[in-house]
Amino acid sequence: MDAEASVEVHDLKKRYGDLEAVRGVTFDVAPGETFGFLGPNGAGKSTTISMLCTLITPTGGWARVAGHDVAKDPLGVRRRIGLVFQDPTLDEYLTAQENLRFHAELYRMPKERTAQRIDVVIEMVGLAHRRNDLVRTFSGGMKRRLEIARGLLHSPRVLFLDEPTVGLDPQTRVNIWDYIQRLRDREKITIFLTTHYMDEAEYCDRIAIIDNGEIVTMDTPDALKAAVGKDRISMRTEDDPKARAELGERFGLEATSTSDGLTFQVPGGEEFVPRLFAELDVPIVAVSIARPTLDDVFMNHTGRTIRDAEASTAERLMTNPMVRARRGR
Repeated sequence: MDAEASVEVHDLKKRYGDLEAVRGVTFDVAPGETFGFLGPNGAGKSTTISMLCTLITPTGGWARVAGHDVAKDPLGVRRRIGLVFQDPTLDEYLTAQENLRFHAELYRMPKERTAQRIDVVIEMVGLAHRRNDLVRTFSGGMKRRLEIARGLLHSPRVLFLDEPTVGLDPQTRVNIWDYIQRLRDREKITIFLTTHYMDEAEYCDRIAIIDNGEIVTMDTPDALKAAVGKDRISMRTEDDPKARAELGERFGLEATSTSDGLTFQVPGGEEFVPRLFAELDVPIVAVSIARPTLDDVFMNHTGRTIRDAEASTAERLMTNPMVRARRGR
């Protein structure tokens, strides 16, 4: 593996007027690693990936992709990366093969290499039997697989996947990830992805959790969950505000109010729940226990769940005059 197949980022920033979308993130991605950016919509994931792919210019800091500076040598970066956008970008009135051939022309791939490479990537994503069919006849999962094949066509050193399975059903998402994992091993590339799906982040070698434009923690999924070390109890009561106050006074627990009720963490959740029913004065409507997950990691570092973070981020963006002005255009 070439040592250049990596990403280096230092104090990277992006500002839009008063809105600070990315607030000085620093991290690196090792060659051959699957690295994930996990966070709610609006947290700065797509903005960061857009800077790394030279689609937008950083406001501050620096970044190198495959050994090339994104600001000083954008063409060098583009030649060495593949990119699968969050939104579909295929031409649905072309066949699968024609979409790939058009991509090869854009990258000025040698004609003698193009045909063979198309055969390889379209076979890898299981679409060889549909190569001459119009893309508009494909399912959402098939289109996503074709976009991944297109991103790999020119043999990039780093493949960027921006929310690669957004909008797909759970089974299709699992299948897409099976393809991604096999492609990484076969192509020997570095993969950088963004996601707000907790289960997808589990596929990564390492993840960085980002919120409000800042990295709040970074490690392997197992290490992050192990650091939480407590079970999560979620419950609904007949009076959640009163129950929350009583949890603090009687048990010394700090509960978080969510859209589904209350959430708090304790060691040995199974042993604690019977005590909860016996000693809490507020009637309990429902209760559940869960082992530490990446959502617990997110809540442990931010004080809220990723779903609630998405809701608050959306509200924050809509109150920004710059965002409102763009929507009005």
